[in-house]
Amino acid sequence: MERPTFQDVLEARHTIAPYVARTPLHHYAALSESVGAEVRLKHENHHPLGAFKVRGGINLLAHMSQEERDRGLITASSGNHGQSIAYACRVFGARAIIGLPENANPLKVQSMRNLGADIVFHGAHFDQAREHCERLAKEEGYRYVHAVNEPLLVAGVATETLEIIEEFPDVEYIFAPLGGGSGASGACIVAKAVNPDIRVIAVQSAQAPAGYLSWKERRITEAPMKSIAEGLATANAYELTQGILWDLLDDFLLVEDDEIRRAIAILVEKAHTLAEAAGAASVAGVIKHREHLQGKKVAAIVTGGNITLQQLREALEGYLGE
Repeated sequence: MERPTFQDVLEARHTIAPYVARTPLHHYAALSESVGAEVRLKHENHHPLGAFKVRGGINLLAHMSQEERDRGLITASSGNHGQSIAYACRVFGARAIIGLPENANPLKVQSMRNLGADIVFHGAHFDQAREHCERLAKEEGYRYVHAVNEPLLVAGVATETLEIIEEFPDVEYIFAPLGGGSGASGACIVAKAVNPDIRVIAVQSAQAPAGYLSWKERRITEAPMKSIAEGLATANAYELTQGILWDLLDDFLLVEDDEIRRAIAILVEKAHTLAEAAGAASVAGVIKHREHLQGKKVAAIVTGGNITLQQLREALEGYLGE
């Protein structure tokens, strides 16, 4: 796989512009005061599908041959990537088959069905669903879409960071949640091309640390996956994104699931923002790292807002009970 370049990201912005609206970057005084830094949130939760992944799906399908589209696409997802592929397939007239773990977020499942995708449940977590989809692709001849190892997906989602820097050119830190790594690696590609002094920080759940361990050890590593954050819930790391992170990422933080839940509630209280667990991970990282951020200019990517009522209730009850 060839790594996407900054030029690929610029081209992706042009490609997705007719289909994907620019998202806001907002400053919230209460959040900034609590951290001691100027914190701005990149609201990828404001997309109609509620997550940043839509950028990558459109970019991928737009570059796909008609022969590939006619075969039908199959992919595995914990939810938001599947929504992205389902939406892009509807836009470009292709069949979408989405493999999901059996405990997938019901809001995301219903969204994919509403977009016309065929749903296949398999396994307890993302990587088991992925392996099943890989087998089906070989048996049935579908065009398999890897959720991470697709350069066009990474280039597409990297456009979010391009927008951050255009609106916040003096940004010093960018915090990005990390599951498979497309968002964080895309942030690295853009930030280091525009201003190498911008520090990009990836944030992952300590209950699903495969990406962190792979980055630390400079080899692809598996790890137990027990996180509540389905968008971060991978038991493996992936070659394309890890290669970029090894070369360009400045730092990598692990946060506890309880810290992520607390960040969900803080976002509601201090920034009037609804975030799913993966989407709140960046802010959990900002809070954990705040002693190093005093007086700095910080952007945190809220990658998604697809949270269930039960998940929101648990986060708020825990916060109010402190």
